[in-house]
Amino acid sequence: MPLPAGFISAPWCAPLRTAWARIAPEGPVAARLNAADCPVRQFVPQAALPEGEAYEAFIARTSQVPTRDNAHDLLNGLLWCAQPERKLRLNALQAAAIAVQGVAAQRGPLRDALTLFDENGAWWPDCPEPIRQAWLQRDWRTMFLTHRALWRTRQPQLFGHALLEQLALGPRKGLCAHVLLGDPLELSAEQWAAKPFMPLPVLGVPGWWPANEAPAFYDDAAVFRPLRRGADA
Repeated sequence: MPLPAGFISAPWCAPLRTAWARIAPEGPVAARLNAADCPVRQFVPQAALPEGEAYEAFIARTSQVPTRDNAHDLLNGLLWCAQPERKLRLNALQAAAIAVQGVAAQRGPLRDALTLFDENGAWWPDCPEPIRQAWLQRDWRTMFLTHRALWRTRQPQLFGHALLEQLALGPRKGLCAHVLLGDPLELSAEQWAAKPFMPLPVLGVPGWWPANEAPAFYDDAAVFRPLRRGADA
């Protein structure tokens, strides 16, 4: 399914607009992305990936990203163009793990965390402390309503291309990002393996969805879930 016209105007896409403007508007997805002159990788058709070679290992070995003609891979390429250093870091960690462990049915904690972030992640190194403290307790009303003014100047950056695809094609209240309260460039393999993510119902971010102007939006416990007893914040 193609991306809808104007999807890039969504508020969560603001950090991606400069890169999107460099991507060709039509043609095969790999060619469209190559028109953006990504500084670190070239995009090639999916058929370039040899049978039996891991996707991440191929990227690390060839500096080429196998790309299908769909919205998912277009958004993956957009992130390569917009945040190349962070995509490189994740790919290097994935490739190093594959070199040691091989490609198994189970990815293991490190590769699982990296894949989760690449598909569904966001990062927010300058999250205001009052928001962070409320978030740790899953005190959603304090986080989003009491501290609403703090969201006007600082917001998370979405990174996961599967998350962006879902927001573009069918935004729904329950969509949740896995947020890193730091910079992906600064984490060690051990820190990644611990999955240091915070859950964020994306459409709850002030200014990102008209319905959240009503305080009752945050009363939906199926989305804004309380902290489980005995769970680490």
